[in-house]
Amino acid sequence: MSQWYFHNPGQADRVGPLDDEAARRHAQAHRNALAWREGMRGWQPAASLPEFGGQAAPPPTPPPVGGHGNRADDIDFRIVGHEMQFVEIELDPGESAIAEAGALMFKDASVQMDTVFGDGSHSGQGGGFMDKLLAAGKRVITGESLFATLYTHVGQGKAKVAFAAPYPGTVIPMKLDEHGGTLICQKDSFLAGARGVQVGVHLQRKVMTGLFGGEGFIMQKLEGDGWVFVHAGGCVVERELAAGERIDVDTGCVVAYHAGVDMDVRRVAGLKSMFFGGEGVFLATLTGPGKVWLQSLPFSRLAGRMYAAAPQGGGQGRGEGSVLGGLGRILDGDNRF
Repeated sequence: MSQWYFHNPGQADRVGPLDDEAARRHAQAHRNALAWREGMRGWQPAASLPEFGGQAAPPPTPPPVGGHGNRADDIDFRIVGHEMQFVEIELDPGESAIAEAGALMFKDASVQMDTVFGDGSHSGQGGGFMDKLLAAGKRVITGESLFATLYTHVGQGKAKVAFAAPYPGTVIPMKLDEHGGTLICQKDSFLAGARGVQVGVHLQRKVMTGLFGGEGFIMQKLEGDGWVFVHAGGCVVERELAAGERIDVDTGCVVAYHAGVDMDVRRVAGLKSMFFGGEGVFLATLTGPGKVWLQSLPFSRLAGRMYAAAPQGGGQGRGEGSVLGGLGRILDGDNRF
């Protein structure tokens, strides 16, 4: 017997497991729900599944060149580098990419820069002033700038634009329609994406998760069907969680997860581990079904190590491994930093 899980847009908690009959009733009552069961590649619209009387939807017609339809531009790209990566996006005439302010590395001369209010998903004819105001407000809440930058190819042939990560790490390319149309990410993780992708807000409704989950009550929600590029610190591991499968993660190492994954926190067992284990009092718990992405070097950990190693009070820092202390630093060469 199949065990179905559902994610209803606008609700934080998933529904399931449900047997076939209960799943059919839920799908009929919630036509916009996403469904998943063992053996499926990812979350899919319940209304399109044959089990619930649907048919696989044909691919939607892409918007005209230079238009502002609901679908994101179908861009080409490549990830360059290893420890200090950047993404190079190749645009056809009329195609656009959206990026955070300050992320640009280089662009061809035929790529035009435009500062837009919000995330650019309601630019042009795609929405009114209130839509743009709401999109901008969501960006401010998640710690982003009130404005984003839209890069549009206005010339002929192909043109390239590249965006660099703000600190050492990995750029993760994700096609949103392959992940149920929605990803929940840590704040400030969105680097760039195709025009049409929406950068919104995900609120942690559980008090303990918001207080001690490492990301606070507010996270980023990326919605749409196009490519997005998410930046993570260090290297990244991707895990596919089965229904009910749980992993415990350091609260700062969560980069992104599917909308159907349940994130919570649990207290570290044992007073000795809690106070002397060096991992804090709480761990984040991620429960499937769905995919999660974890980073090996959260920026908070990197910043904490840099702050601890910086000279305090304007004086010279501690000479690491030097038995001569300050005298040994004279032989270190350029030690002004």
